[in-house]
Amino acid sequence: MSVHSRSLRALALAALVTVSGTGLAQAAKLSIGLSTWVGYGPLYIAQAQGFFKDEGLEVNLLKMEDPKTRMPALIADRIDLAATTIDTVLNFYSKDHPLTYVFAMDDSHGGDGIVAKDSITSVAQLKGKKVGYAEGSVSQFFLAVLLKRAGLTLKDVQTQNMTAGDAGAAFVAGRLDAAVTWEPWLTRGKQAKGGHLLIDSSTTPGLITDIITTTDKFAKAHPEELKKLYAAWAKAVEWQKTHVEAADKIMAKGVGGWLDDPKTFAETRAGVIYYDAAMNKSFMGTKAAPGTITKTIADAEEINKQAGLSDVSVPPADLITFGIVQ
Repeated sequence: MSVHSRSLRALALAALVTVSGTGLAQAAKLSIGLSTWVGYGPLYIAQAQGFFKDEGLEVNLLKMEDPKTRMPALIADRIDLAATTIDTVLNFYSKDHPLTYVFAMDDSHGGDGIVAKDSITSVAQLKGKKVGYAEGSVSQFFLAVLLKRAGLTLKDVQTQNMTAGDAGAAFVAGRLDAAVTWEPWLTRGKQAKGGHLLIDSSTTPGLITDIITTTDKFAKAHPEELKKLYAAWAKAVEWQKTHVEAADKIMAKGVGGWLDDPKTFAETRAGVIYYDAAMNKSFMGTKAAPGTITKTIADAEEINKQAGLSDVSVPPADLITFGIVQ
């Protein structure tokens, strides 16, 4: 073999190694369906600050506002993961298409609540009263759990089905005895003549919680990618703690919509808590010692059955992908 031939062969082999190495190092691609919500902001920090890239991921954040679009897309494998509330997952779970909880994202901490007439001083006193809330939403779940704790059910109130915004406006206008809503209507309801804040989500930690969910099939096939996604999320939450103003700008731009103004974003963010690594460890737990998420799942299963939203009867711990949260 001539020197020239050997040189050509060496170059060819070097090129092959380079191409193969590049192929092996290619970022794993993940797609996440999510809505316009302040709780999902750290995902945009992870994107902007390169935390996804550092973990070897290429993440596509897809706006899919309606869970009735987002969740079926997940089940049909058109997206890899979805961000939604714990109770919503159960509305789309089935034996043929099982879903699983991966890690927690944010918890409503005063961002949701019930405004009521001054004469109503306890949840138990909502019995027989006109209460506005969106049927099939997290507002219904929140109200149903509170009623359950007071020995009541949704059948004990006069349900007025309307969006959270419309419920708040109707209460302020004096057309309702109470409304399950969020800002700015919680503040407006408190300021309305004869109105006050009956209760808010700061008293119910872990109840209104957004999580990352995926199909059982995807979770079993891609555990390493899920661990990397969670690691990037945890980094983003820690970065937000020490770069609050810069983080609000990044998150407002990414989340967009009605939250595109950093000031509005910051005001809304005050009503939630982002789940960091320590909170996730406690909330998700381990296979040997499941966390407090199991209580919320159990509540959601029971409430959803009562409301006719789903008939899921699965041990809560069986719905969690343990090992992602380290």
